[in-house]
Amino acid sequence: MMMMMTDTCIFTLHVLTLCCLIHGSLQGVHQRRLYQDLMKNYNPLERPVNNDSDSLTVHFSFSLMQIMDVDEKNQVLTTNIWLQLYWKDYYLQWNTTEYPGVSHVRFPDSQIWRPDILLYNSADERFDASFHTNILVNSSGHCQYLPPGIFKSTCYIDVRWFPFDVQRCDLKFGSWTYGGWSLDLQMIQADITGYIANGEWDLVEVPGRRSERFYDCCKEPYPDVTFTVVMRRRTLYYGLNLLIPCVLISTLALLVFLLPADSGEKISLGITVLLSLTVFMLLVAEIMPATSDSVPLIAQYFATTMVIVGLSVIATVLVLQYHHHDPDGGNMPRWIRVVLLNWCAWFLRMRRPGEAKIRLACHNAAKQRRGSLSSLELSVSQSSLRHHTSVGNGNLLYVGFRGLESLQYAAPTDPEVLCSRLMGCNGENVLRPGGGVSGRGEGGASIASCSTLEVEVNQILEEVRYIARRFRDQDDEETLCSQWKFAAAVIDRLCLVAFSLFTILCTIGILMSAPNFVEAISKDFFS
Repeated sequence: MMMMMTDTCIFTLHVLTLCCLIHGSLQGVHQRRLYQDLMKNYNPLERPVNNDSDSLTVHFSFSLMQIMDVDEKNQVLTTNIWLQLYWKDYYLQWNTTEYPGVSHVRFPDSQIWRPDILLYNSADERFDASFHTNILVNSSGHCQYLPPGIFKSTCYIDVRWFPFDVQRCDLKFGSWTYGGWSLDLQMIQADITGYIANGEWDLVEVPGRRSERFYDCCKEPYPDVTFTVVMRRRTLYYGLNLLIPCVLISTLALLVFLLPADSGEKISLGITVLLSLTVFMLLVAEIMPATSDSVPLIAQYFATTMVIVGLSVIATVLVLQYHHHDPDGGNMPRWIRVVLLNWCAWFLRMRRPGEAKIRLACHNAAKQRRGSLSSLELSVSQSSLRHHTSVGNGNLLYVGFRGLESLQYAAPTDPEVLCSRLMGCNGENVLRPGGGVSGRGEGGASIASCSTLEVEVNQILEEVRYIARRFRDQDDEETLCSQWKFAAAVIDRLCLVAFSLFTILCTIGILMSAPNFVEAISKDFFS
């Protein structure tokens, strides 16, 4: 009994396995037969419509997968796109009851008719960069064609607001040979659900539009579908590598006016800053396209900063010329003294060291110089006369105490009076080296000695006047040099204030003129 039940189970299992095998083989037979029936008398060159006067409707869209590259210099956009084409083939329909289990079939795109949809603004070497895949066809004749591809399209890159720019690149698709009366191209909105984010660009949107264009050759319209890829540049990279260094370098240019003129490095610092900006300008020029339609925002900022630095170098040359002005070159013009030493110094709250007011200080200094020089001349003449040695007749003349005392109260400019007082011509006795006393009786000798002393006193007075003039000239030169140096300091301070304000206003005005500056800064720098 047990043996009979076991045999029955084994037989049933074999029957079920055979039925499964027979069913699979029948499905393959139906599919093979369907391919043969569909391809019988099928011409891939024939437009698949019931009536040749009818227009074949093709629905078109694509899925944007990735923005691979935006070449600003060559103005080429490279994207990874999956095209989506849908149409109905009148000759590829079948009854599913006649072909059991066969609901979909696949054909290579070369075996059946497909629309010749191409990217009009393609920049690829092959022009058609799509990968030709199979076409999926269902029983009702609806065809689905999804070819992927790496598309290179021409795109006008507007670099006016670089690096805070928003680019709009068009992808224009349409039939290359069929007009609107033969092929009606309809648009489906682009799919961006599978988009992979790009490190340089943020995808804003991909709107599309359908348009028709009439050509001179034909009366029928030629429809096309244009999708616009709107993307915003991410500014963090350019801000850290271009903008912030440029702002810092332009700030260094202001240090030129704080550097002392005696250091000898003011011009070197200005030229170094100018060369640094030139290097950054060349980096931007390598990225930007060689176009004259618009000047990039960052190029405007660099150019303005270079102008500021160049003007600072010119102002530094003027400051150094004032600081190291030659006293023999002439006095300071009156208008420079009024404008720089009075008005600008008062406006900048600058005062010369040790002086409250420049004019009053110069006036007091002149009085003090005249008084000190007169005292110096008198003291030098007295000291010279006290230690004077007469060479006449080989005798040493000794000046008495009363003669020196009277010299202190008489101006040493009259040689006769001075000689008479020194030689005792006023009734005093003069000691002789031999021990005798010379009185009034020796008038001839006194007159000769007085004449000799008069010549020597005149020479002494000339020397004293020369020394006084030298001191006076040195004081005048020092005063003039201090005026020129103070004028240079005023120009330095004035340029520091003016260039600081100009740099701040240019930085804020140029950078914030971009339409999406605030949005870019808030998203890229603070996100």
